[in-house]
Amino acid sequence: MRVVLMLSSDQTATATEARAAEEAGYDGVSTGEHVFFHGPVTNGFIAMAAAAGATTRIRLLTSLTVLPLYPAALAAKFATTLDQVSGGRFDLGVGVGGEHPPEFVAAGVEVGERGARADEALEVLRALWAGGPVDFAGRFTTVPGLTLDPGPVQPGGPPIWLGGRRPPAIRRAGRHADVWMPYMYTPEQVARSLAEVRDAAEQAGRDPSSVRGSVFCWGAVHEDPARARQDAVETVSAVYQQDFGPLADRYLLHGDPDRVVARAREYADAGAETLVFSPSGEGAHRQTAVDLFSHAVLPRLHG
Repeated sequence: MRVVLMLSSDQTATATEARAAEEAGYDGVSTGEHVFFHGPVTNGFIAMAAAAGATTRIRLLTSLTVLPLYPAALAAKFATTLDQVSGGRFDLGVGVGGEHPPEFVAAGVEVGERGARADEALEVLRALWAGGPVDFAGRFTTVPGLTLDPGPVQPGGPPIWLGGRRPPAIRRAGRHADVWMPYMYTPEQVARSLAEVRDAAEQAGRDPSSVRGSVFCWGAVHEDPARARQDAVETVSAVYQQDFGPLADRYLLHGDPDRVVARAREYADAGAETLVFSPSGEGAHRQTAVDLFSHAVLPRLHG
């Protein structure tokens, strides 16, 4: 199983954390983004550019870029530039957002249009990454015979990871995703949704086996399982402004190293080739958990 480590919200530590993750043997690093949210947030493109400059091997994933908040052509330029500066190590994770409607107000985007905007933007991205001039006239985007130059390093552009939980996300992933990345899912839900995404891909005329599976997990690891559970619940409850205590055992990846490994393997058996792990806590407390995960969990998942 491949493992991607979610970086902390401390933007001054992005380069240092990415370098340390590469040295520890992680397969990738990632960061989420919002313009505004309930706590400190970063911008995925800029954070991954900082990580790119500090590393040489590790993959770089935005998890997730809130694509409807960007003009489609600008998102294509950002992603392509990041693919260039990283030497072809960038993966574009895409979500539609909506958990915090005020950020859509601030960005001048109707929150009810976010799905349609994301669908159209994904078409524009694929067209521009194919190379050559693009003529596109959509509801939100017009590209009048323009060529993206320079183009991406990776043929066809950076791999697109699509996240979500609802039927429109399933259909969107079937049309566009290289990787399906649900969150707050049990292993059983991962298996079922991956099958649905692959069915949607086949209906869209794509090879269903070309869509790989992954899972995004908030969580915590500690030698004391109760402490790990508490850490995970406190962090995620603060992020989503709701009590995750009743949901922790179902959706959060927590426990001592043995329990975390066993649960991660359940996700792997369900079809998740990659685990994107978002550790709980801040500062030294978070770093202690990351160190334990790196030494006592990561090698066993790779093995």
